[in-house]
Amino acid sequence: HLVESGGGSVQPGGSLRLSCRISGVFSDYYAIGWFRQAPGKEHEGVACIRFRDGATFYGDFVKGRFTISRDNAKNTVDLQMNTLNSEDTGVYHCVPSGVVSGTCDYGDLEVWGQGTLVTVSA
Repeated sequence: HLVESGGGSVQPGGSLRLSCRISGVFSDYYAIGWFRQAPGKEHEGVACIRFRDGATFYGDFVKGRFTISRDNAKNTVDLQMNTLNSEDTGVYHCVPSGVVSGTCDYGDLEVWGQGTLVTVSA
């Protein structure tokens, strides 16, 4: 069970930090990923972290602006987002993830949780 938090409204160029709290232990998962859905669009992979080796993967659009990390003390997977722009607006979800050819993959997931809303506007 994963619970997202940390969304909000920010101006272009601003920052937000999202947090995904995990019930259980990291070893229960192969990887955890952040995926987002912009209005009228499909879900896309933002970033994911693979726990067996700590490898991280990012969507091409991230371009060094975001950092995914794990916090062992808090049992969370966090997403630090900097230099946000309007195209980053959307609902962000954290879900168990696969990694396919270096890309975060949510498999055949059809039912998404509530997520956390990120709005970037002037």
